[in-house]
Amino acid sequence: MLNSLFASIPHDWYRNNPIAQYEGYWASIFYSHFAALGLDIRLEDVTNQGRIDMAVLFNGQVYLFEFKVVEHTPEGKALAQLQAKNYAEKYRSRGEPMHLIGVEFSSSARNVVGFEVLAA
Repeated sequence: MLNSLFASIPHDWYRNNPIAQYEGYWASIFYSHFAALGLDIRLEDVTNQGRIDMAVLFNGQVYLFEFKVVEHTPEGKALAQLQAKNYAEKYRSRGEPMHLIGVEFSSSARNVVGFEVLAA
């Protein structure tokens, strides 16, 4: 579904525009989709180690997202950052299942190329 969402963005929107190089562009589209569903979303969620790009609290579970832009192929850096910065610690006291989700977007393919999920 996410690949279809990004594939539906017109090619002309990228012409003479470097927007595909910026993480915020991709994250805002991702966010808009989740916000339209009416979910409890926290953006740039501050912790003692940095900022979680997006936290989603839904149905008694916590989903922590990190977004990265890569040139062509996924590098695993999004999920690695979630783990290295121990972002899940902020929500651990809730006692709810947590999911770390690393999403990587290709600036050249203009779509999701990496999507990793790990239970925390």
